[in-house]
Amino acid sequence: MSSQLAPVGLADLQRPVRARLERVPQELHRIVEADFGLIAQVNSHLFQMQGKMFRPTLLLLADEATGAGDPRAITLAAVIELIHVATLVHDDSVDHSVLRRGMPTINSLFSHQVSVIMGDYLYSRAVIELVQLDDLAPLRVLSRVTNEMTVGEMRQLLAHEPMEFTEESYDLLIQAKTASLLSGACEVGALRASPGERTALRRYGEALGMAFQIVDDLLDYVGDPNITGKPTGSDLREHKVTLPLIAALPRMDASSRAAVETLMETAEPADGQIAEVVAAVAEAGGLDYARERALRLAQQADGELDALPPTPARDALRAAITYVVDRRR
Repeated sequence: MSSQLAPVGLADLQRPVRARLERVPQELHRIVEADFGLIAQVNSHLFQMQGKMFRPTLLLLADEATGAGDPRAITLAAVIELIHVATLVHDDSVDHSVLRRGMPTINSLFSHQVSVIMGDYLYSRAVIELVQLDDLAPLRVLSRVTNEMTVGEMRQLLAHEPMEFTEESYDLLIQAKTASLLSGACEVGALRASPGERTALRRYGEALGMAFQIVDDLLDYVGDPNITGKPTGSDLREHKVTLPLIAALPRMDASSRAAVETLMETAEPADGQIAEVVAAVAEAGGLDYARERALRLAQQADGELDALPPTPARDALRAAITYVVDRRR
């Protein structure tokens, strides 16, 4: 999809905080290190699956943009990434995923039991690190976030009637599963800022996170599998109903709607079934609706940044909005 702003890369966003961001992986290693063979093996595999560090980047940019200069920021950035990794480990086990970022998942390489317990270990290490800071403020924010994320996962498990899944339910789901952690990252980065700046950054992160998930769901319909790393229609294959389909269903003719119902009732949909529904969603305007919704949320996020003084870090936070709506993977 395309926004009205010039495209930017992740490296552009990270430039103002590059020096501190490069210290985050080392801090992560310190936090999760364990003198226990199996945990050490799993940790080693997890570090080979290193992500883009988007959430730690947002936290450090929020700290920089508010001039807070929090000496704990690198540790807090590592904790944010640790919570994110823990959710991915648990998600992969729940979804029985075999690949993550082109590498075997923990549940496929070891077992589902190891995956669940390892996710718990990562969460507990994050909590221990927060407690050792001896400050309730970050613990208060991130304990709320992890609870919201857990409730979001339960919402998804209880969505048994895909044809009746509403946009309101979808919003509650993505706010909890995705937006809460991005919002938490931005808020924790601004804990030493003024109340107005902290609130603005929390709201910025929430709107950005909602847009992030909508774009992710759009990519499942229109993304290039060679770039996204997963085949088109993976959500449909798993009977997951996201915003493009929610928006399209009321506008579909009887034949297209019947095709969706058949797919949802088929344990392992064929590629042809998925392609038919993807085309029907596009024809009914579901993709256009989702794009427009993501751009509206992007505009909301952009407006929140007006509460911050002009700095290179604020410019990078603004560029993060473009990065999110224009990303291809």
